[in-house]
Amino acid sequence: MTRALIAVTGVDYWTLADGTRRPSGYWPEELSTPCQVFTDAGFDITVATPGGVEPTADPAGFNPEYHGGSAGEAQRMKEHLESIPALRAPKILEEVDVADYDFVFVPGGWGPMEDLAVSESFGRLVRRFTDAGKPVAAVCHGPAALLPARDDEGEWLFAGRQVTGFSNVEEYAVGFAPHAKWLLEDRLKEEGGLYGAAPEGWAEFVVADGNLYTGQNPASAARLAERLVLDLTAAHLGRPEAYLTRPVS
Repeated sequence: MTRALIAVTGVDYWTLADGTRRPSGYWPEELSTPCQVFTDAGFDITVATPGGVEPTADPAGFNPEYHGGSAGEAQRMKEHLESIPALRAPKILEEVDVADYDFVFVPGGWGPMEDLAVSESFGRLVRRFTDAGKPVAAVCHGPAALLPARDDEGEWLFAGRQVTGFSNVEEYAVGFAPHAKWLLEDRLKEEGGLYGAAPEGWAEFVVADGNLYTGQNPASAARLAERLVLDLTAAHLGRPEAYLTRPVS
């Protein structure tokens, strides 16, 4: 059975440039949708957070406006998240053994920009997954969690790789860009990532480069998870080159 490690932010806020804290956490769709895809594929799911704290969903993520105006869809997603036992009793992320999992997946939300983005221990974990040739995946603001991953020279582990994440255009569209300490797209580029995004904001966009899998926004969560299922299934059928050599989807 394929074993998925879902690394989730442990905070319920995001600190803005002026020091104020905006209620946040993980983005519901970016956890619920991939978990459903992985479960349907027969994957075993483990959730882990810093310190093993129970993760918090960004309350804004349940607003109907983010679900095509459907209050029913927002409620369905909330109920689905409440039905995932692993979310109620997460593992301690700092104690995770890479050998126990086939890949790691980081949901977005602004929370990861607060804790995982500056976590040296998580950076070391990401490197261990990479050194083992195992997929590392993140969606929306989730790629912020990959920033602490460094090589022996202190360079970003994924410099020179194709990568995506929540774009500046999208950050301005939701109104937070002028108030943020930093923007994810800028940081990914500054660290040497070959950043790409859909021509228009909010469109589905997924990139795979070596063992690095990233999705741009909430709309990309399902496709990112499906790509992982496809490639890992191929790898388990004896074709590991399926996810080690295909650069861009």
